[in-house]
Amino acid sequence: MSKQKVILCEGLGNSLTLAIEQCPHDKLFILTDEHTHRLCLPQLKDIAVLKNATEIIIGAEDLHKNLETLASVWQALSGQGATRHSLLINLGGGMVTDLGGFAASTFKRGIAYINIPTTLLAMVDASVGGKTGINFNGLKNEIGVFAPATSVLLETEFLRSLDAHNFFSGYAEMLKHGLISTPEHLAELLSFDTEKIDYVGLKTMVGRSVRVKEDIVEQDPQEHGIRKALNLGHTVGHAFESLALAENRPVLHGYAVAWGLVCELYLSYIKVGFPKDRMRQVIQFVNENYGGFVFNCKQYDRLYELMGHDKKNAAGIINFTLLKEVGEICLNQTTDKATIFEMFDFYRECMGV
Repeated sequence: MSKQKVILCEGLGNSLTLAIEQCPHDKLFILTDEHTHRLCLPQLKDIAVLKNATEIIIGAEDLHKNLETLASVWQALSGQGATRHSLLINLGGGMVTDLGGFAASTFKRGIAYINIPTTLLAMVDASVGGKTGINFNGLKNEIGVFAPATSVLLETEFLRSLDAHNFFSGYAEMLKHGLISTPEHLAELLSFDTEKIDYVGLKTMVGRSVRVKEDIVEQDPQEHGIRKALNLGHTVGHAFESLALAENRPVLHGYAVAWGLVCELYLSYIKVGFPKDRMRQVIQFVNENYGGFVFNCKQYDRLYELMGHDKKNAAGIINFTLLKEVGEICLNQTTDKATIFEMFDFYRECMGV
């Protein structure tokens, strides 16, 4: 899998112009959703290389990350004369970069694409690393391929218009990167003033967070080994997300990951000895900033079933990424159903739900 260029922009116009020039193409397309069409696309209007680009607009939010929306993008590309030599720019959050990347990687057996993530979650996670896909059959990211963008352009000025919920959704993935990297990076994240955001400081932390992911992806592009470290918090988090979707009370991905971190740090504590004080420190941060996901003991079996669909699993055995200490990663960890239910009990007690 080819390595994508991740660029922390000092000026989006110059960076995007250079990225497009490095991708010879016959036609240029820009994919937005209803939000980024209104809020973000106007910031690109003076970039000369986009003058003749054709826009494709899809519905916003994760409920549109489905086969029907994917087909509409394919149809738009086909109807507007896209060829194997065309170029697609995905301007949006993780839903746009995931679905747009999948559309590009499958149309005409694959066309080049560039990601311009506009949310914190997309910048530090979704748009980087080459994972693309859609939700299917009630399951998160069930269908997709590894297909990296040629370039990912990180323009943190977009974050100034981000609401608090979407800020914290992305920040959960940064917390995960802190946990799997160094105590210093984690401490920086836990002490950052999230009420009065220093956007210059945030840009530096975004760059550091992305480098954590890039280093891991470069070692293991297709998740055969160390890339599984990036799934910390996700085995349980995706189950929370899928349950919420099934019950028509959808939650933001990063919130589900934050709640999943609480669960999987508890497993790390009881299974491989993750320090209790460090676990409590992270749980306190999550409790104060994310609230809790409400469920009861009658839903434990459904959550357990949903965890069984995780793509890291083998032979039906639920697979976890756990930590012995910050940066000390334990891959391919398993446990029994009773312990998983005990983990749910712990979560509900410490999160007050």
